Amino acid sequence: MKSYHIHPGAGLDGLVLREHDMPKPGRREVLVQVRACSLNFRELSILMQGRYPLPIRPDVVPVCDGAGTVVALGEGVTRVREGQRVASVVFPYWQDGPYSREVASQLGSFMDGMLTEYAILPEEGVIPIPEHLSFEEAATLPCAAVTAWNALTGGQGLSAGQTVLTLGSGGVSLFALQFAKLFGARVIATTSSAQKATRLKALGADAVINYRTTPEWHLAVRELTEGKGVEHVIEVGGPATIVQSIKATCVAGEVASIAFTSNAPASPDNDLHGALMGGLVMLRSIALGSRAQFLAMNQAITANKMRPVIDRVFPFAEARAAYSYYQEAQPFGKVLISLD
Repeated sequence: MKSYHIHPGAGLDGLVLREHDMPKPGRREVLVQVRACSLNFRELSILMQGRYPLPIRPDVVPVCDGAGTVVALGEGVTRVREGQRVASVVFPYWQDGPYSREVASQLGSFMDGMLTEYAILPEEGVIPIPEHLSFEEAATLPCAAVTAWNALTGGQGLSAGQTVLTLGSGGVSLFALQFAKLFGARVIATTSSAQKATRLKALGADAVINYRTTPEWHLAVRELTEGKGVEHVIEVGGPATIVQSIKATCVAGEVASIAFTSNAPASPDNDLHGALMGGLVMLRSIALGSRAQFLAMNQAITANKMRPVIDRVFPFAEARAAYSYYQEAQPFGKVLISLD
């Protein structure tokens, strides 16, 4: 079998393909034949900059998102069966409840990830995938989709008729848009081009603001909500957008700040404390989501036959090209690597 390994911070030259003997699952472990995996911003940060909030093990197999088939079971496995189609759980030991350091072991950083032909995972680290999804579609779910689900449901919760603000067209934002519409919410999205605005509206966005032509987009959000502001913001821009996001939020609204999705510089308007106090806004930091949230999300995806947005698929042999494209192309939807 073959798998990719990385040297953190070494750039594309640090992504190396190697051959290995076929692994065997130990007690309460499963062997998964990986059929597809998808890239997230974390993969770029780890490979290109060696920068990540959690420990990165040298020579680790990268990528936390993947889907495939269980082909062998270790002793004592009860959660899945051979032949079952599954997706990876990014934090295998975060089963439910709040995130803590005790469950911080993560695929593709400290634990070997999914950019491999076969992966050994703890049985807690896999979850059955919706039947209507392909392996490629299912491989988009573990990181971006679960993060978006947590952002919308893990805090104050989302109700029909409320308004959600999403920023840009990255994976988390697109999933948040789709999930918000499942809940019957109104969605305002920001983007950088007319072409992307058209695609966002096709996905269900009720209004789209071009942040290049409308740099003070929080004022446009206020206007679209009759001065009230939105109940929920999916904040992915970091220091470059956080103040405007807060100013676009209604009294007692919630800003879900998604950890580690941007390298953008801070905004010149950096009065974060003043914006928080002036709006009485709840700022909630998101670190992906638990296995229980993944299960709940999959129920909603299955019930509504929802399909993820995919930008482009690369073959396994062209993993470097996939990384490069993801970094440079500003894709609309997920970038995948297929092993079929």
